[in-house]
Amino acid sequence: MECISVCRPWSCSKRSVALDFPRSSEVSPHTASLFVQHITTAKGGIVKHRIAHRHNLGRKESFGLSLPCWSYGRVGLSKKNGHLRVCATASPMDVDDNAPGKSAGVQTKTMTDSVLDWLDALHRFSRPHTVIGSALGIVSVSLLALQSPTELSAKFFVGLVQALIPSLFMNIYIVGLNQIYDVDIDKVNKPYLPLASGEYTMGMGVAIVTISALLSLAMGAAVGSRPLLWALLVSLVLGTAYSVDVPLLRWKRSALAAATCILAVRAIVVQMGFYFHMQSFVFGRAAMMTKPLLFATAFMSFFSVVIALAKDMPDVEGDKIYGIRSFSVRAGHKKIFWLCVWLIQAAYAVAMGVGVTNPFIWGKASMILGHAGLAAILWKRANSVDLKSKTAITSFYMFIWQLFYAEYLILPFVR
Repeated sequence: MECISVCRPWSCSKRSVALDFPRSSEVSPHTASLFVQHITTAKGGIVKHRIAHRHNLGRKESFGLSLPCWSYGRVGLSKKNGHLRVCATASPMDVDDNAPGKSAGVQTKTMTDSVLDWLDALHRFSRPHTVIGSALGIVSVSLLALQSPTELSAKFFVGLVQALIPSLFMNIYIVGLNQIYDVDIDKVNKPYLPLASGEYTMGMGVAIVTISALLSLAMGAAVGSRPLLWALLVSLVLGTAYSVDVPLLRWKRSALAAATCILAVRAIVVQMGFYFHMQSFVFGRAAMMTKPLLFATAFMSFFSVVIALAKDMPDVEGDKIYGIRSFSVRAGHKKIFWLCVWLIQAAYAVAMGVGVTNPFIWGKASMILGHAGLAAILWKRANSVDLKSKTAITSFYMFIWQLFYAEYLILPFVR
């Protein structure tokens, strides 16, 4: 069978990723446009104009390829070894690759552009939705430890910063380590991530996660808070066990073990570790379980299970290829989708019941009205999702993270 190979340009002019597609009469114009999307959405060039080329896919069928011309790049079509090859590079179309003086015709990036590109890749490498979730969680739980408005002082904010910075470095370590061991899977499921796309070399990824882990632990030790240091160490161990591909580890292969890891970090470590850091280390009170802490831990346990289930819904294709037996692979993403919706709705119902017992009118209103509003929004959104569309499912997964953020805005009102 002949194949169409599409090469995508990335930040490096000599690096590309080849994607092979069957060349047969079954390929539709819509599918062809998806092939070309890999070029038209690639990072590294600016579209100036488009050219059209038609090629027979079968005896009778043909389709049009609308290819971009980059202001400092090249798009070409050639046939080699039985493959139809669509190429895009970062070299001008009118410059011979082997010609002397080629560099004089190439538009080079400035140092500022290179730095901005690297920071953009770091932003994607850090998985910002998880960073935001961690930051909001730490701030919310820290506020939950306050016993009166007068404790909202400089001491509180210093303690908050002491917890926040090392925790965000640990977050980068955990998500970065997962990308290192999932690079082949991410080429299928998340090709926009820096390691999967080739923007970062494997050495760069290893350096970032190593430095992040060392900085996190060093800062935690320097602060001198035992709850904070224990929270960081437990997160390090569980994050490593989740991703590292060695015997007895790589727990993400097991749906139950993966869910347990996420639940332990998001629901227990974040709530208790940072609550006790603020309660005992910052304010010098005896570490003890309180009603707000118990509610936060129980509620976030529900949410963490939902995140553990929902995160694999868009990734079924790659997970099947690489033997990741997630709940979505085993039960089907449609069943998991509605299970997630009903778990969140059950958690909101319990939260409204707890809100009735709140002794403060502002706390009661926040808990009841806030969760009722979130439940209505969730139900409306869930019924509008096209479960046949990976894009729609991915969007709904990110919407679950937004609900997660919203909960942390309500939690400080629990009393």
